[in-house]
Amino acid sequence: MFEGSIPSTGPVPLPAPSRSPSAASEVCTDRRGDIRIRIRCRGADSYAKVSYPQQYGIYAEIETAAAVMRFNPGGEIVHLQGKGRDWPHPQEWIKRTIGDDWVYYSTGGYSGVVEAIGEYYLPNTPYPTNSLLGGRPFEHAAVVRLLESWPSLLAAAAARLMPQAPAAIRDFLARAGGCDPTVLRQRAEQLFSIIGGRVTVLPPDARHVDYDLVPVHISEGCLYKCRFCRVKTERPYRDKEWSEIERQIADLRRWFGPNSVNYNSLFLGEHDALAADPDLIIAAIARAREVLGLAGSAMAGGNVFLFGSVDSLLHAPPRLFAELERLPCSVYINIGLESADQETLDKLGKPLSAARVVEAFHRMQEINGNFNRIEMTANFVMDELAAGHIPAMLQLLRDGVPRNRPKGSIYLSPLRVGRPSRSLVMDFYRLKTLSRLPTFLYIIQRL
Repeated sequence: MFEGSIPSTGPVPLPAPSRSPSAASEVCTDRRGDIRIRIRCRGADSYAKVSYPQQYGIYAEIETAAAVMRFNPGGEIVHLQGKGRDWPHPQEWIKRTIGDDWVYYSTGGYSGVVEAIGEYYLPNTPYPTNSLLGGRPFEHAAVVRLLESWPSLLAAAAARLMPQAPAAIRDFLARAGGCDPTVLRQRAEQLFSIIGGRVTVLPPDARHVDYDLVPVHISEGCLYKCRFCRVKTERPYRDKEWSEIERQIADLRRWFGPNSVNYNSLFLGEHDALAADPDLIIAAIARAREVLGLAGSAMAGGNVFLFGSVDSLLHAPPRLFAELERLPCSVYINIGLESADQETLDKLGKPLSAARVVEAFHRMQEINGNFNRIEMTANFVMDELAAGHIPAMLQLLRDGVPRNRPKGSIYLSPLRVGRPSRSLVMDFYRLKTLSRLPTFLYIIQRL
């Protein structure tokens, strides 16, 4: 058992927050009928792969002639969509993350996007990433205008609605009015302070829940400090003390407050949570789900996402996976393999032997075959740094798997940042066709 484990007696854990808002939604319009607000709306209760805009969980909505604005129960803006003729596409929108980033969701032609990333909508981030797809929506005049004007649109709508609004709607408008851009930025900084820093990269499997998750850091740093990596920290790896994790979870419960109703998923950070003590991993998941009330979310089911490395996977005892399988949620573990070619690994500055990478790949297939609730996924670089990289990768993805399998996604990532390339996209589709595992582009997204 890890040092500092949960004692049999000690502080009583915080009770789980209430997760069942029973009141029906309320609707109010201004006297002229061109501004409408709805509170306590209920969207879909499970994430789905659909080619139309889908709202999830509990939210409030204000619709004006210029835009649709949606808010979480705490009054924070989470969704914007323009209504004017100059809005890029009627089925595209902007979403605000809990890290206070705005992400533009574009259709990208639907079929091409779902083949490339496994989702019907392409997230376009305002910061450089390794995406080979997408345009520059944040340079579009209508997008820029809406991002700048939503606070004034909200204020104008509130002024028009307040005189005839019932008490519950007036309370919500006051709450939303208090969540201006400065407050939202401060809230994000508070979140980063609680968990020990910004989450610089989320596991690619987080796409299954639209990146809506609660981050709990049970470790910090990573094992390798690979030369090619742009997103990991320079801190040495360490497991966090149990007291740190308990304090973090309690602070997260207070930070999320009423908004926790929309979360059923957990991200165990930082960059190699699989390297943590197995007992610490299981205890942290159980405590976070209990205190944060993830099992009682408005969203059905539950998920845990974490990163791992070749060595943390190969050193993980079989009992860890048996205990993860017994959890009442799905577990996604993403491993950075990068290459099965020694020359490529050396050029990447990844201190591994190709033999260890191959061993880890086959261990992943074994786990995927033996457990229903655990899915191991892997990352490879796309760039051909050495002549042996692509043949070695295909030897695993094609020859190392006896038949096509629907489980165990492979994510391919170019090393170039912010440089879409038609030729690399074509290379990706060629590799996807040859792979016997689901293969997608890795859209690096932070929290």
